[in-house]
Amino acid sequence: MRHYIVAVFLLAGILSLVSGCKRKAPVDAPESPSSAAEESNAESGREMVLLAGGRFTMGDAKEVDAAPHEVAVSSFYMDKRLVTQAEYERVMGKNPSRWKAPGNPVEQVRWSDAVRYCNARSRLEGFEPCYDLQSWECNFDANGYRLPTEAEWEYACRSGTKTAYSFGNSPSQLKDYAWFEDNSGSKPHPAGQKRPNPWGLYDMHGNVWEWCNDFYGVDYYQQSPEENPKGPKAGESKVVRGGAWKFSADSCRSGYRYNEDPGYVDACFGYDIYGFRCVRNTAEASVLGQETISNLSP
Repeated sequence: MRHYIVAVFLLAGILSLVSGCKRKAPVDAPESPSSAAEESNAESGREMVLLAGGRFTMGDAKEVDAAPHEVAVSSFYMDKRLVTQAEYERVMGKNPSRWKAPGNPVEQVRWSDAVRYCNARSRLEGFEPCYDLQSWECNFDANGYRLPTEAEWEYACRSGTKTAYSFGNSPSQLKDYAWFEDNSGSKPHPAGQKRPNPWGLYDMHGNVWEWCNDFYGVDYYQQSPEENPKGPKAGESKVVRGGAWKFSADSCRSGYRYNEDPGYVDACFGYDIYGFRCVRNTAEASVLGQETISNLSP
């Protein structure tokens, strides 16, 4: 009897240790980040979600310039919501938006405005800025804020799904997740009002187009690297993703590609359909091909 009781206690101890272990990072895209994967900046109130690195199928058979192909990305933080007018004004001291409202996404921002904000926000929070504002090149080794690569953006938008949208294939459900031409009333709306995607990110579909770091290349994904693709070395336009308040449901698809002049010079006017969110590298970023601890719940 004594041996039986000892065995029961030993088994209970082993089970408690096993249940307390963290799960290792999967090869494919993780299903959902845990609540502990969020980071909040007390000064700005900005919330970011830590996305564990993984592999996914990028692209869409409907896109002539991005057929489905396998891509792997490393871990990164992403803003939970679009950068709002209040946050942009706090950092930059001005609000260029047409549709003025503190909680609305900032718009009428060019790509160059977005990267200037990234650098300014980095300096405010003690991080190394990513962008050289003379060459407009991004230092991906810096720990500051930057715009997501197109691959990172689609990885975050899909959030482990392979459907047209992060919630499925039916455009009839889009009104629950996005502001677009059918429900926006011809204007943008406050960030974060609609339902988030499976990884807790808001407005990945609709509201305003989101600037990505990449130059646009019609044939880039025919020969792009599989791991952390960063777009062509040069180009005339930059990638924007996600659709916007005055665009169709089709343009809000996870794999839909669009592009726009980055507007390096001050004379260039920014349209009221373009906004952005930031990403940041992590000190714990997983190295592709190695076993790492995931941020996911068991």
